[in-house]
Amino acid sequence: MEALENLDVWKRACRLSVELYKAFTNSKEYGFRDQITRSALSIPSNIAEGFERDSPRSKVQYLKVAKGSCGELWTQLLIGREAGFLDSERSKQLEREAKEISKMLYGLIRHYQNRS
Repeated sequence: MEALENLDVWKRACRLSVELYKAFTNSKEYGFRDQITRSALSIPSNIAEGFERDSPRSKVQYLKVAKGSCGELWTQLLIGREAGFLDSERSKQLEREAKEISKMLYGLIRHYQNRS
């Protein structure tokens, strides 16, 4: 049995979520802060929920939601950078990480789709 704690994509998604919470701790852009941290938190949360499911098909469903949240987060990071809510270089690093996590999720989705 696979252990969630050993899943690199989940660990990276958790770290990304923590980084975003830290980055926006003192932000006065409350609506934006709430939305971007929710998007980031959704990624590892949906990976974990999918991982607890019994069937590959169920796992895939939650992994797809997590991948969708990556796209949402990437968009919000781009907007946050353009609006001046995030330092440009830091934002670009976070955007790259969100895209990389999305690619990893795609691979995991394919893995479970091939098992069903």
